[in-house]
Amino acid sequence: MGIPATPIHLMNSVYKQIFPLVHRELQVWKGKAESIPNEELRKQALASIEWKDFHCEGGAILSLIAEERKAEAIQFIIAYQTISDYLDNLCDRSTSLDPKDFEALHESMYHALLQESNPTNYYRFREDQDDGGYLASLVETCQTLNRSLSNYKMIKEPLKELCGYYCDLQVHKHVTKDERVERLQKWFNRHEDKLPEMSWYEFSACSGSTLGIFCLISYALRSDFKEESVEMIRKGYFPYIQGLHIMLDYFIDQEEDLEGGDLNFCFYYSNHDEMFNRLSHFIKKADQFLDYMPHKRFHRLIHRGLLGLYLSDDKVAKRKDLKKLSRKLIRQGGIQSMFFYINARFYRNIKKIMPLKVKAN
Repeated sequence: MGIPATPIHLMNSVYKQIFPLVHRELQVWKGKAESIPNEELRKQALASIEWKDFHCEGGAILSLIAEERKAEAIQFIIAYQTISDYLDNLCDRSTSLDPKDFEALHESMYHALLQESNPTNYYRFREDQDDGGYLASLVETCQTLNRSLSNYKMIKEPLKELCGYYCDLQVHKHVTKDERVERLQKWFNRHEDKLPEMSWYEFSACSGSTLGIFCLISYALRSDFKEESVEMIRKGYFPYIQGLHIMLDYFIDQEEDLEGGDLNFCFYYSNHDEMFNRLSHFIKKADQFLDYMPHKRFHRLIHRGLLGLYLSDDKVAKRKDLKKLSRKLIRQGGIQSMFFYINARFYRNIKKIMPLKVKAN
């Protein structure tokens, strides 16, 4: 059937081909998480699967690029995203505020992008230690896929770059509250000369997505992958699609982050008009860069789908101001974003009635 180029083709492929494989993989990792000896690590591993399964669902859509090797791409994507979600819980909701601990934990995300690495105790700076090999197993699953890639050398450096941004962000944003903004601003200042015009909090958002990594891995599984495509793919996803992805994530979480006193990059816009204008800018710039990518119609669907997926969240409907702003953003994405919005609302309602069997016991 080829790589989807229309919304209906995409959603048909997602529901019939992608989601069943995603949920099968999540069941495997749920079983491994249930066997973690340490109570705190087990709790956070299971919580990350229970509450963040939609991250895996969304990321796995990019496996369609790999076509006949999409099952392999999904194995990597689910393992890598599970590492990301698990570590986010350990940094955000667990027992440590130590940047050395966060750096050590996130070495696993870098190692997962290699073909092999030496055994490492990623928990060496925290009290909770024994995960029964859970994190190492996730890393090894990713490395196994990497060793199968004849095109691995082509993508190694951009993978390293995107992972570096991601891991640095996770360290800086999870330290004590009075240090976070200053650390993020200094980090942005070190990279600003390589970036298009943007603020420190927008750069942070651009760094917080794994979509570019999943896209590169999925392309590298293709026998017709060409080295000249690498930079186009990287620029297609970083900064603008990744930035839009994470800013939308923060957009829908504003109320709960305000109540919890958590860092939210949307809070740094001076008003809703500025936020709308900047998000609109990211939408337009993403479209421009997608024009140079292979399979650009597919990637434009991903771009439009992000708007529909996030803005359909129930949290948006609870606030009149966000609901009004979300409608304007949906209109920016046109008919395709509206299609994905309606589709996502329907899917969310179905999941409420028939929850997926990946919940923690």
